[in-house]
Amino acid sequence: MSITVAKFGGTSLCDAQQFRKVRDIILSDPSRRFIVASAPGKRFDADEKITDLLLKCHAAAVVGASFEAPFRQIRERFHEIIRALGIAFPLDQEMEALRQRLKRDPQADYAASRGEYLSARILASYLGFTFVDPEWCVCFDASGKLDLPMTRRTMSAALRPLENAVIAGFYGADMNGRIRTLSRGGSDVTGSLAAAAIQADLYENWTDVSGLLATDPRIVESAKTVQYVTYRELRTLSYMGASVLHTDAVMPVSDLDIPINIRNTNRPEAPGTIIVRRLPKGEKKDPIIGVAGRKGMSVIQVEKVMVSDESGFTAILLDMLKTRQLPFEQCLTGIDTVTLVIRSDLLAPCKAELFDEIRRVLSPDYLGLTENLSMIAVVGECGTESSDANAKVLAALARAGLPINTINQGAGKLNLLIGVPEEKYEEAIRAIYYTIDEEA
Repeated sequence: MSITVAKFGGTSLCDAQQFRKVRDIILSDPSRRFIVASAPGKRFDADEKITDLLLKCHAAAVVGASFEAPFRQIRERFHEIIRALGIAFPLDQEMEALRQRLKRDPQADYAASRGEYLSARILASYLGFTFVDPEWCVCFDASGKLDLPMTRRTMSAALRPLENAVIAGFYGADMNGRIRTLSRGGSDVTGSLAAAAIQADLYENWTDVSGLLATDPRIVESAKTVQYVTYRELRTLSYMGASVLHTDAVMPVSDLDIPINIRNTNRPEAPGTIIVRRLPKGEKKDPIIGVAGRKGMSVIQVEKVMVSDESGFTAILLDMLKTRQLPFEQCLTGIDTVTLVIRSDLLAPCKAELFDEIRRVLSPDYLGLTENLSMIAVVGECGTESSDANAKVLAALARAGLPINTINQGAGKLNLLIGVPEEKYEEAIRAIYYTIDEEA
């Protein structure tokens, strides 16, 4: 029998009605044997996520203040779910253990992890599946970095003997037994790790959208769902702001060629988006599959005559960034220039100091800074190899009268990166999307 790992996000488990939908989805396909659960998310716009309430409890506990108000909200949310589902669950016991832990030893990661822990335990009880606590099989090193090889071994040992299981997402533990969490949205990564550990045939990621949209629907309401996307394309789109899947969730399954299927819990009949290394034989893929972007960028331009002939110039410049632990998004070099694209929020605290060092050490002929930029990625492994496709994208921006601050296409030709003023971001996204939509 084939094996499917199915991860359900916070909106999929926000209340009892959603739990019932999740159960129906799981039981409709016997291959869905291993389930990853997130903490309950928002039920409506003004609602709060369980994880956010837990972090409020932690923040109050750290300074010795009362955390009863958010604590009561958490207990009531879970009590409503348990009561409506009609299951027996020791919620009072679990909540009292959490209360005492917050008073005795308030740790942020531990507090944040309890939403997934309780959600997964409740779902396991509702389904009659075994609960697997990732504290024992998702491994972090002492610095808090995920240990992928160890996690694959321990998770495989934990899951393979089981017929069915529910695993809590988002957290694990280090070798000292201290709870560690992944970044927000990390349940996607837990699902990917589980799929890799048991070498599943499919990893389903159930959320509140019917797959990956070709661009942000808040900018283009008619944005189409992408049927197929490659692992590389998805990583680029996720990094540039498409939030359908955590960026780090791709690598564990891509190494084993396990496809990912993005599905909608509220529309289970929709096929969603399938993420693969290469398309199935006979399937046609659009040359450009998506447009995504990020605001809040700055561009540093360093000019010096014949800088390309000056040994180590760029290396010295990049070492200045490394010393400040300042990552860059792009580094473009020319005969007389080096251009760096950096997140503005990361640059701001050290901007003056960095510029002083560049002037003192490198003696540039010109040192400039352009702020309030956005970077847009036009992504497609087939489309961006074509100069014709690139020309049409740039022509669309020209017709719209939109200025272009930077253009970059790496040797891999996976994406075309374009920098435009922040106030023109939405207009540029629409101009590019409607052009590629006509080509599809």
